[in-house]
Amino acid sequence: MTVMDQKPAPGHRHGGPQRPPIDATPLLPETEPFRLLGTPDAAKLDPALLTELYGQLVRGRRYNRQATALTRQGRLAVYPSSTGQEACEVAAALALRPQDWLFPSYRDTLAVIARGVDPVEALTLLRGDWHTGYDPREHHVAPLSTPLATQLPHAVGLAHAARLKGDDVVALAMVGDGGTSEGDFHEALNFAAVWNAPVVFLVQNNGFAISVPLDKQSAAPSLAHKAVGYGMPGRLVDGNDAAAVHQVLTEAVDRARAGRGPTLLEAITYRMEAHTNADDATRYRDDSEVEAWRAHDPIVLLERELNERGLLDDTMRHVAEEAAEKMAADLRERMNAEPLLDPMDLFTHVYAEPTPQLREQAAMLRAELDAELDGGQTDHTEHAGAGS
Repeated sequence: MTVMDQKPAPGHRHGGPQRPPIDATPLLPETEPFRLLGTPDAAKLDPALLTELYGQLVRGRRYNRQATALTRQGRLAVYPSSTGQEACEVAAALALRPQDWLFPSYRDTLAVIARGVDPVEALTLLRGDWHTGYDPREHHVAPLSTPLATQLPHAVGLAHAARLKGDDVVALAMVGDGGTSEGDFHEALNFAAVWNAPVVFLVQNNGFAISVPLDKQSAAPSLAHKAVGYGMPGRLVDGNDAAAVHQVLTEAVDRARAGRGPTLLEAITYRMEAHTNADDATRYRDDSEVEAWRAHDPIVLLERELNERGLLDDTMRHVAEEAAEKMAADLRERMNAEPLLDPMDLFTHVYAEPTPQLREQAAMLRAELDAELDGGQTDHTEHAGAGS
């Protein structure tokens, strides 16, 4: 018999004390995505909440269409549309209190504006003018994160600091299924659980990491199952059911606020449009797959529920659509104006107190700009003299 064949002595494991049996059942996610709309439990939902969700979904869908059009017109460098994922976006913003923090990914502009950020400021990063167009401290919204999953450790750090200070703050970090393959995802979950940080992780599983389907990213039964390995509960929810996402998120946020630690949520949704305007989705998925998901559109699901409960009439629909069109028109007009940029702003928000090196670099740029200005005036004068 080899050493590998020998059984450990009773009460011992590999020579050490025997650990008591571990029951991971409370941490396991649902076997099927949690749903509310179209179920008997939907009758208990607050009509005011459903109305608010509906208005935000209609506005979000219009925002996606308008931003996509601005990209085609050259007003944006890139736009990652969240069409089909609006339920996750809106529910994330509505589940938070004013003092809480949102940590979005690059696709989460709808969550950002639902949190109160100006729609134009939310697009500034994607226009390429600034790293972010809004003050994170003012809105308690971190900058849109273009590197995958780097916002997750930031969310954990802020949540941990808030807990140490005794502040009533919860951080909600959003990420796509592709981001769960990054090291930052795993490090963030591990630190969050060990520190019992008041943070909630929302994974929007839209089926693809650009062109890579989920089955080539993970062999886990679900992404929510990954929570078990870190000692936190996992939840699986229908990401197109706005009411269900809102409820599950609210429960997770309340749990974190009560000092019971982090939660990992996986919202099953679908990216109806391409990854960005630079992507050709027809190369890796069939149109029939997209069409099948249209029947499960988040707006369609909510409209069906509102109709069945007699809460949606032509007036309400008109008010929601009119508000969305007004937002789109304002966004269109303001984005069509040429931005006024000052190159010296490169140095404005690097450090609270500029370093000597930064001052030196700023002085060099200022000298170059002054030289160009003087040269331009000289050329203009000489040209005018030659033509007289």
